[in-house]
Amino acid sequence: MEHQARTLVDRPVSTVYNQWTQFETFPQFMEGVNSVQQLDDSTTRWDVEIAGVKRSYIADIVDQQPDQRIRWASREEPLNEGEVRFTPRGDETEVTLWMKFEPEGAVEKAGDKLGFVQQRVQDDLDRFKSFIEARPIETGAWRGNLPNDPNQTAQERAL
Repeated sequence: MEHQARTLVDRPVSTVYNQWTQFETFPQFMEGVNSVQQLDDSTTRWDVEIAGVKRSYIADIVDQQPDQRIRWASREEPLNEGEVRFTPRGDETEVTLWMKFEPEGAVEKAGDKLGFVQQRVQDDLDRFKSFIEARPIETGAWRGNLPNDPNQTAQERAL
């Protein structure tokens, strides 16, 4: 299933982008994310709990362009891929989050069909907005580029 959310953050694009690259802070604003570890420049390990089910997975950052976008894809099942885009709007930044994942089990599938997942994605993005706006500066930054091969899907780049 695919989900998209959008918010307008009252911070410049470089500040918003820099904060998003601090993956280890995600549990502070993403419901169900217990921890994220940055293993290297392009690899993260996620420990999550969804509908009472704990999971761990490795995700690769497959495209990263500072102040513009970050794309990722999980290496194995369950499928999880997405992209976040950062668009300057004067002194503010529009953040657009797109995610695709395959729900597992009856509870996740039902929650997705009832719109709970879409609401959760929007709520997480809104909490990110509050998280960054509550600080005078970002908690850190990583501004490296990871090239995008337009001939590959996100899943193929993760392999």
